[in-house]
Amino acid sequence: MSHIAVERNRRRQMNENLKVLRSLTPCFYIKRGDQASVIGGVIEFIKELQQVLQALESKKQRKSLSPNPSPSTPRPLPLPAKPNHSPIRFEPVGDVGACCNSSLADVEARIAGSNVVLKIVCGRIPGQILKIIAVLEKFSFEVLHVNISSMEDTVLYSFVIKIGLECQLSLEELAVEVQQSFFSEPVFLNEI
Repeated sequence: MSHIAVERNRRRQMNENLKVLRSLTPCFYIKRGDQASVIGGVIEFIKELQQVLQALESKKQRKSLSPNPSPSTPRPLPLPAKPNHSPIRFEPVGDVGACCNSSLADVEARIAGSNVVLKIVCGRIPGQILKIIAVLEKFSFEVLHVNISSMEDTVLYSFVIKIGLECQLSLEELAVEVQQSFFSEPVFLNEI
């Protein structure tokens, strides 16, 4: 009899903990209500949060290495600068990826099966996601999935994109083209 009570208590605690996990996780990470889906969604959410944390730590490290004339003055939202004021650094990432960084954004493109996973970490810039999507469509990429995570003034855009038959870009060129969108004029909804 005590074994049944212990098992009932364990299931009750498990269900309560799953409810808490579900309430702490954005709904689009959890596709269904079963336990495996909740746990899988929480794992994906934690992975995204870890990426945002790493991006914030690297941004903090870059800021500490660069001279700052007035640290007490509040910093306005970043506006796209001219490319000659913000040099772009390009780094290959293994055999199946490329990374292109600047002071405005870090862009990483990786092959994932038959698709490309594109991750961009940047400050909040109004209309930037429209510019990124416009670049992808211009080069015959089809956006299959977009995920946007933000923390304070930093945003992580995660795209899963399908490579179109007409596309002739390498991963390196894709990363550079997306990076260049941060230096172009704003895109407005009625222009798309």
